[in-house]
Amino acid sequence: MTTKSAPEARNLHQKAHETVQAASGERALGDPMRGLAADEIIATREILASAGLVSGSTRFVYVGVDEPVKAAVLAGAELPRVVRAIILDQASGASHDARVSLSAREVVKVDEIDGSMGQAPILDVEFESIYDTLGKEAEWHAALAKRGITHEQVALAPLSAGNYGFDDERGRRVIRVLAFMRQFEADHCWAHPVDGLCAYVDMIEGRMFKLVDDQVFDIPAEGGNFDDPEVQGAPLDTLKPISITQPEGPSYTVKGDEVSWANWKFSIAFDAREGLVLRRIRFTDADQGGVERDVIYRASIAEMVVPYGDPSPSRFWQNYFDTGEYVYGRYANSLTLGCDCLGEIRYFDATLADEFGNPRVIPNAICMHEEDYGTLWKHTDIYTGSSEVRRQRRLVISFFTTVGNYDYGFYWYLYLDGTIECEAKLTGVLFTSAYNPDAGDYASEVAPGLGAPYHQHLFGARLDMMVDGVSNAVDEVDVVRMPMGEGNEYGNAFTKQRTRLRTESEGVRDADLTVGRAWHIVNTEKKNRLGQPVAYELLAQGTPTLLAAPESVIAQRAGFTRKHLWVTRYSPDERYPAGDLVNQNPGGDGLPRYMEADRVIDGEDIVIWHTFGPTHFPRVEDWPVMPVDYAKFTLKPYGFFGRNPTLNVPASQDRGGACHSGGQTATEHHETQTSGCACEGHGH
Repeated sequence: MTTKSAPEARNLHQKAHETVQAASGERALGDPMRGLAADEIIATREILASAGLVSGSTRFVYVGVDEPVKAAVLAGAELPRVVRAIILDQASGASHDARVSLSAREVVKVDEIDGSMGQAPILDVEFESIYDTLGKEAEWHAALAKRGITHEQVALAPLSAGNYGFDDERGRRVIRVLAFMRQFEADHCWAHPVDGLCAYVDMIEGRMFKLVDDQVFDIPAEGGNFDDPEVQGAPLDTLKPISITQPEGPSYTVKGDEVSWANWKFSIAFDAREGLVLRRIRFTDADQGGVERDVIYRASIAEMVVPYGDPSPSRFWQNYFDTGEYVYGRYANSLTLGCDCLGEIRYFDATLADEFGNPRVIPNAICMHEEDYGTLWKHTDIYTGSSEVRRQRRLVISFFTTVGNYDYGFYWYLYLDGTIECEAKLTGVLFTSAYNPDAGDYASEVAPGLGAPYHQHLFGARLDMMVDGVSNAVDEVDVVRMPMGEGNEYGNAFTKQRTRLRTESEGVRDADLTVGRAWHIVNTEKKNRLGQPVAYELLAQGTPTLLAAPESVIAQRAGFTRKHLWVTRYSPDERYPAGDLVNQNPGGDGLPRYMEADRVIDGEDIVIWHTFGPTHFPRVEDWPVMPVDYAKFTLKPYGFFGRNPTLNVPASQDRGGACHSGGQTATEHHETQTSGCACEGHGH
């Protein structure tokens, strides 16, 4: 990305401002949680400038909605429009966290960020300056020369530094830099790591203050240019096109940020830090006279961390918080029809602030579409001859973001039966090293001499629950084997154990697949028609939590990754699992600190925080570009409804007729089954 002067950037983004304003006629102006519009970003910059907080060297690190207190929003109160802006003066290093009232056109609060509990996230302009900074360092040139290469041959990876308490880093804004060689301009550098070498750079002083030159490794020579037709080989030409059409158009309607689909209603927002945010997810219950019933007030992936397991002197520090350190929403991709999204698509643009405080638009940042999802329910009855089948479908809301070598897709699925899922899709290119088996088993060899260190991807979902209201609690439900004996003479009995989590200290839990553990988020004041608490259950995949030693720096900085579940009482200032300022945070912040009060969570307004994600021992097949890996969690209604809520889903119509047989016998039905019912597509 080319750095532009402030006037150039302002002119460039004025066009984006005009485009957004022209397209935002449907914007629900009364919604205090809505995403920022271009004119609001411009106003934020103007108000901060008039307060003397903006100079020529000021850069805007984060600009987003300072969301009002939940109770006030639910009460329908008229609320001021407040924006949060984190700004950094590159010349002095001074950083401020400001609250700007657009309603009153004034700065209502400003705090200096002194670095004791973390620094402002990293700027793109800081990344861009690294090449020239190291180009001035004689020691850096000498280290490259030892390896037979020059500065002009390398691509640099500037990376977040963490906080290891080193004396020479106190008070500094630090970036650590690894190098990769490029054999030619279009060469993918990840195939050629320049290992054993790491530069520590002070971003305010603009100089390297330390060089770790631990060991000289051979630079792997084999390329990894997956986009080169010669590398790809002959195209697989036996694949026929798949065309997904909806001749009558999609089933959803969109008004501004508000979406209605089937029985679901919700709002969409996009945040520079969290990316896609879903708000006020609710279900229209036909069995209760069409009442809209809340499920989730706000859902997002509020943090993610990628801890690496290579303990070598040049790499021990590799732990990246892509949300809190890099503000990964700003790297959202512009999605492409037929490539990223297939079918009848509705796109949503994202309007964010650039580093000069001017608006920029990411076109097609969010993709929404319907998908057929196979059989919803089906039964052929041997007594009545009835044979019925209905098809499941889901609404998909997604975005993709690219953070360095990795690409992450986040997909939220809403199903006809009330199920909600969030799935992370991981692809891109492995972060590589020189393969050195003598140093220990901490990496896979994925190409000759090329290593891929073991690592994890741990996502932190923040689910501000609202199951039929704000009086919620969590029950932990485990299966229980019953011993043989009186009442279970044949040993076939088993049951379940339900444990209410009453305080925050009790709400810190691990998944346990050996007992089929689920967590039921129940409403403590409402019951279904059978007298059971209405609830949604959280089903976790139960993959490993953080594997680093409990006393390690990363375990302190990413405390949320040590458990699968955290339940807290809602508080408006508790937004992020690893804390507010993650970059160079010394640790102990975020969820461990939130829990210290040990508040009651039984029958309260609660937030569910769920840690999930894969542990990656890279395969040879993951190189040179990684097929998508998946991680997800599921929320399913459990007593939320009085019966199956999809009985009224119509039978599909296809060339053979409707997907039901009425009074046919089972034999007659099997002789006349139609394509498009149990199986979608052409019948042969």
